[in-house]
Amino acid sequence: MVMSVREIRVQFNPANTSECIGKIELDTISETEEKIDASEEAFQKWSRMSSVARGEILQTLANLLIEHMEPLAELASKEMGKTLPEMIGEVKRGASILRYFSQEGMRATGEVLPSASDDKMIYTKRVPLGVVAVITPWNFPIAIPLWKIAPALVYGNTVVWKPSIEVALTSQYMADLFVKAGLPDHVLNIVQGRGSKLGKVLIESPKVKAISFTGSNAVGQQILDVAGPTKKKIQLELGGKNAAIILADADLDLAAAKTIEGAMKQTGQRCTATSRVYIEAPVYDAVVEKLIENAKQIKVGVTMGPLASKQQFENVLEHIERAKGQGAKCIFGGKPVAELSEGYFVEPTLFTNVTHDMDLAKEEVFGPVLAIFKVADYEEAVRLANDSDFGLSASIYTTNIQKAFDFIDRSEVGLVQINDETGGAEPQAPFGGMKNSGTGAREQGQAAKEFFTTLKTITINGIQYKE
Repeated sequence: MVMSVREIRVQFNPANTSECIGKIELDTISETEEKIDASEEAFQKWSRMSSVARGEILQTLANLLIEHMEPLAELASKEMGKTLPEMIGEVKRGASILRYFSQEGMRATGEVLPSASDDKMIYTKRVPLGVVAVITPWNFPIAIPLWKIAPALVYGNTVVWKPSIEVALTSQYMADLFVKAGLPDHVLNIVQGRGSKLGKVLIESPKVKAISFTGSNAVGQQILDVAGPTKKKIQLELGGKNAAIILADADLDLAAAKTIEGAMKQTGQRCTATSRVYIEAPVYDAVVEKLIENAKQIKVGVTMGPLASKQQFENVLEHIERAKGQGAKCIFGGKPVAELSEGYFVEPTLFTNVTHDMDLAKEEVFGPVLAIFKVADYEEAVRLANDSDFGLSASIYTTNIQKAFDFIDRSEVGLVQINDETGGAEPQAPFGGMKNSGTGAREQGQAAKEFFTTLKTITINGIQYKE
């Protein structure tokens, strides 16, 4: 009998590509199918467990996450490149997500409704879906999985989780912590492997009742094409081309600092990163100078990490060269960091002379690159900010409260920030975008139950006591 040999994945540090940080065995298609079956079987018992008890497991996991914060953050930092302080912040954010959703186990799952009949009682009840496939990216290897898995579990679903292969070691560490927290067998099953191979199994399986995916628009469209006709519930969190507007009345120091923070934090590898900034003409030159000064404060290799992979490195450099070729002017950065050639480091990069027909104005770069535009006034800024196929996040810097509220109404995005950078989301707040930035119910907060549960309406006849 010939035994199949499992593929071994070797992980390297993107800050030092010669440093091997570990190896992991990848799952086969048959093993993935077996884990789906096991999750379906586990659902029968898990869904009947008290929601309070399910929440207590998440609370235990939150405590374990903090206990393991340093080794987990160090591993994740080495595996995908975020600086250690950034990754420690993400671990803390993950614990906050778990604590929020742990309390969902004690919140109402329905309501009592009046009936036209004196002898009837009507009430609603939210119930879990079954097996949920969670497919997560590499850029937030802790926070994004938790803001999907935590609500899925507390509402009574079981989960098959396929993390990005780029963060396989971090993801396995996380999965082991779930077990340590007391999660019953097969309530969460992790499958490690390439999305093109294992993701297809999850999407096509009739036993998977819902799919929650964060990643590229191309893969999101494939999921819609394949799973859409099957009537599975689908939740897609996709790309962004997020705009900031700086008006002449703004606190310019704050606006410049927050814009650079939004563009360069986590090396720009966030779907909510600031990618475009529109500056009113009277303050344009002053703000550009301030943007450059803030960019100069970034210490690549210390306060800004590498890009996560060779593919990311090459993609970002290709975007930069294409922007130059199309006529944009690089006023800062724009090159690999020569003294850090052992890693995938790119300088924070600023472009001016960008027009809306250039790729840099339209395509998501997913790196530390900011396109700068001069606008005549607020109206032009709003029009251009909305001139995008994406609609995830946007920000405006102004002291004019009327324009701030007008922007809230007119901005074609799911997340609006006033006098703050385009990124950032707290666990209790719904997260998601419009246009090509997302499909399906919002993530996080009370909105999460809209996706991870379905609603039953119950009518009980004959409730009046009769002697």
